[in-house]
Amino acid sequence: MGDDNRGNVNHLFVPIPTNSIILMTTNPHNHFLIPSLDKEREVKPFSLRGKGWEGGRPFTHDGVVSGQQNTMSDYPEIHWNEAGAERSARWRSEAGTPPPKRVEVVDDRLTADAAYRLACEGTALLWRGDFQNARQLLQAMARRVDEPPRKAKPKPAVLKDVFNLHRLTQSQRARILGMLLLPFDVGHSVPLRRAPDVQAACTDAYGVANEPYIASLRSLQGLIGAYEWRKNGVEIPALGARIHPHYGVFSPMRGEYIGLVNQAPLPASLKNKSVAFDIGTGTGVLSAVLAKRGIQRIIAIDQDPRALHCATENLSRLGYAAQVDVVLADLFPAGRASLIVCNPPWLPARPSSPLEYAIFDPESRMLKGFLNGLVAHLDKGGEGWLILSDLAEHLGLRTREELLGWVGAAGLKVLGKLDVKPTHQKVADSSDALHAARAAEVTSLWRLTAK
Repeated sequence: MGDDNRGNVNHLFVPIPTNSIILMTTNPHNHFLIPSLDKEREVKPFSLRGKGWEGGRPFTHDGVVSGQQNTMSDYPEIHWNEAGAERSARWRSEAGTPPPKRVEVVDDRLTADAAYRLACEGTALLWRGDFQNARQLLQAMARRVDEPPRKAKPKPAVLKDVFNLHRLTQSQRARILGMLLLPFDVGHSVPLRRAPDVQAACTDAYGVANEPYIASLRSLQGLIGAYEWRKNGVEIPALGARIHPHYGVFSPMRGEYIGLVNQAPLPASLKNKSVAFDIGTGTGVLSAVLAKRGIQRIIAIDQDPRALHCATENLSRLGYAAQVDVVLADLFPAGRASLIVCNPPWLPARPSSPLEYAIFDPESRMLKGFLNGLVAHLDKGGEGWLILSDLAEHLGLRTREELLGWVGAAGLKVLGKLDVKPTHQKVADSSDALHAARAAEVTSLWRLTAK
């Protein structure tokens, strides 16, 4: 290997930067996304705990819907030539990208410059050398990707164009760095020199591997980081406890919105009927906050089985399993509630991969769906709490007038609004491409009720 990609690193754990999404995508509002294989899909509501919700199939403890487990045969194949023979294996991609068409088998003799050139040209590099050298090579490729161009292009004058250029740059970076591939044997073992034992982390994310497969080193680093977050958890001051995010589920690293849910005045109608819905529960953190505040029954809804498993485990660990039903449903469950809470994706843009559905809400579909269904699911005097950042407004992706127009058209009125300024690192990072928007950003809890 060239001088720029040598090194002897004896551990694999990769610290996750606080301004990114694990694996491949930068997250504009500074949450963490632990990537999920699950693509957008429609599901019918059912009860995790057998309380009579309609339709659906049982949700099992291993985090999948009965009958929907992915097997290795569900994944496409990647093909390459090695030592004069045609080879193939299953292909795993968390970003949902198809298998590379051009694959070159490489080892420690490959220089960083050559690797970067091949990756830019669309050639995937199947690594057969020392594992730790592969890590050094990836770091060297990243440095080349991040080098400023010799002739800088004019910066767009409009923040919306800056945002779109930022997304394009991150997408290109992810594509290039995702070209360094690793082989995995049955049971998730990596058959390379000095390869660490990653079986526990891979099994936690993927389940059982009963045949060999190929995946990128970037994806392996992402799921290792996710595994560490799951083990260590995230401290939530409002709970005085930790939430443990699972692979494929947002981690509440940026927690100012949790404080808003903990501080907002509860609707008086909860005294008559102490029932709340948590739409898009994720880790279950907001359901836990509502349970701690004394709401007797909470229905936590999500359409991702990984999120449902994560929420179930967290709520059980915190002692709130008796108060919270975790339900697989598309937005709303059946029935009504005195309080309905929703924290939708904050940016109305089109996801470029399945990973980004938790960040981007195309055409504000989830936001509009929540607003339009709220009146039909609120008890008299009940409230809907919409948790939303105004980052999209500062980026020119949505206006305040549009948002208020949707609220009014849904038969809703605003009772009040609680605001908080984010305190994450990007707020003070003037080198960030989106700094102007982030510095002005405010996260709000909108208290809505029927007109």
